[in-house]
Amino acid sequence: MKNTIKSVANYSINTWAIARFGLICGAAGMLVACALPAPPVRAEVYDFGPGAVATPATNRMAPLPPLALAEVEAAAALDSTAVLYRLAYADAQALRPYAQARWSMPPAQLVRQRLREHLGTRRAVLNSGEGAVIDGVRVSPWQLRIDLEEFSQLFESATASTGLVRLRATVVQATPQGEKLIGQRAVIVQRPAPSADAAGGVRALTASTDAAVLEIDQWLQQLR
Repeated sequence: MKNTIKSVANYSINTWAIARFGLICGAAGMLVACALPAPPVRAEVYDFGPGAVATPATNRMAPLPPLALAEVEAAAALDSTAVLYRLAYADAQALRPYAQARWSMPPAQLVRQRLREHLGTRRAVLNSGEGAVIDGVRVSPWQLRIDLEEFSQLFESATASTGLVRLRATVVQATPQGEKLIGQRAVIVQRPAPSADAAGGVRALTASTDAAVLEIDQWLQQLR
């Protein structure tokens, strides 16, 4: 009988010890887990989309003269990959970056890429400084220069915003006497954002850029 009581007591003590050890280990595991830093949240990376996904149909319209496209110049605030927004209803002078969103490249490069893609459907688009030979004669093509002044999501209220693109387009031609100004145009475009967040701002800025590119193309065709 004494041996039985002693065995039961030992079993109870061992069980309690095991349970206590488990609780200690569990608590220690929780402390270690709490001490570990959370994995960083990766920022969403945006661009203007894949562009053309198939060879465009042959354009039967007469090709336009070649055009040299300079690197797009941008304001210092736009010389990064940040997706920027302004709160016009609070402090329109403050440019704010989204913490978890960025462009795949600076906006100036995205705009130039879109311009080259669109203008190249009806004309040869060259880099700045390149010449062209037409009918055996080397010519100096017009050069298109773009200054990107504003590229941000503008909030008129907490729920309503637009993608604002403002730029200045200048066309010059090199002559023996120096550069000749062909024309200059200011372009300001706003398109509504479908949502009050970075994704909505990106879609609005893409639409505004496409509209600005189309306006520049139509203006170029009117120049003489």
